Amino acid sequence: MPHYSDAHGTADNNGQRLARLRMRRRWTQQRLATETGYSLSSVKAFEQGRRALDRPAVILPLCRALDCHPTEITGGPVVPPQSDQEGQDAVAGVAAVRRAILRHGRPARPTEQEALEVDLQGLRRRTAEANSQRASAAFSKSSQNLPALLRDLQVAAEICEGDERRTAFALLTSAYECAMQYLYKLGHVSDATLATERVVWSAQETGDPLRMLAAHWYDAGEFLSIGEHDEAGAIIDSALSDLAAVKSPGPEAVSLLGAFELKASLNYARAADGKAAEQHWKRAGKTADRLGEDRNDFQLQFGPTNFAIWGVSLPVEMGRGRLAVERAEKVKLPAEYSPERRSHHFIDVGRAHFYNGQREEALGAFLEAERLAPQATRMHSGVRETVGTMIRTQKRGQLAEFGIRLGVV
Repeated sequence: MPHYSDAHGTADNNGQRLARLRMRRRWTQQRLATETGYSLSSVKAFEQGRRALDRPAVILPLCRALDCHPTEITGGPVVPPQSDQEGQDAVAGVAAVRRAILRHGRPARPTEQEALEVDLQGLRRRTAEANSQRASAAFSKSSQNLPALLRDLQVAAEICEGDERRTAFALLTSAYECAMQYLYKLGHVSDATLATERVVWSAQETGDPLRMLAAHWYDAGEFLSIGEHDEAGAIIDSALSDLAAVKSPGPEAVSLLGAFELKASLNYARAADGKAAEQHWKRAGKTADRLGEDRNDFQLQFGPTNFAIWGVSLPVEMGRGRLAVERAEKVKLPAEYSPERRSHHFIDVGRAHFYNGQREEALGAFLEAERLAPQATRMHSGVRETVGTMIRTQKRGQLAEFGIRLGVV
């Protein structure tokens, strides 16, 4: 069976990485406890792998104290073994995608043939296909197609003029978003951050106010991921103000408003402000009712279904497993919902069951997530850490087999 490791070829857990970071600073466990506000027993449980380090709200205080990036605790990127051909195919395009992102803003220097072959209609179709592949968690196909698509769109953006230039940049923005998600899902966080910067820059070139605001949804996520809640909040609040000022907003603007309300709720959840998180989630619910349908404007899914899904993920972010499970029982996922999004929902459900001590139910949810999107599930840092913690206290049967596929045993 495939055995995954991180970029250093190890299968360390988050607690082991935390211990090394602490010792690098020559701190005792008591010193780390004092600096973070955690109890000494909690620090010991983290480092010994008896208590999962699977939530940003738990990890970020440790990162602030140790002055490290969250990935230094969570590990990654995950490296599939040679025996896992699908995993190998998924990561094969990472270097080429990285090169395309690095070339952003530089002269494309297209060949005469490339210039002659610019076809905006064809590029629109290819960009839609790339986003469809991402939504299906078909990383091997994304790996094959993204590098050439990014190159062709960079050429188009450089040589087109007027409305065609704005169209080319809109497609390039969407392709950068696709690349960002591809890199993020595979654990290449630094490259994904660079892609996010490209999203924001290229969106500005479209001249479309809503497209520019949508790009800042991802920008806010970058600050949120490292615990810079004030910066993330400032971006979100600015977007919410701009959207509230739109006169006679159409469905795109309403959908974007709801997406930013959800982002605000996540920011507050990770900042441990449950009351504010709940308030913004409820505002998103009213916006979803106003919209009345599930939409995917600017690749940001929002609508009644997405609102319900976030109703599960937000309490998971705060470690409130009972509430998350209660809400999950009411979620009805449409058949047309993307495998990637369905998989992520079952990952949240699995983590919620884990917090409740319902380990069989947790395993069942994780296995369903793996069935829907194998690579995305196996490379998910939260799944790897949670299952690793379960295995250290209950190593048997399907759980151990799943741990082998994740590379945590």
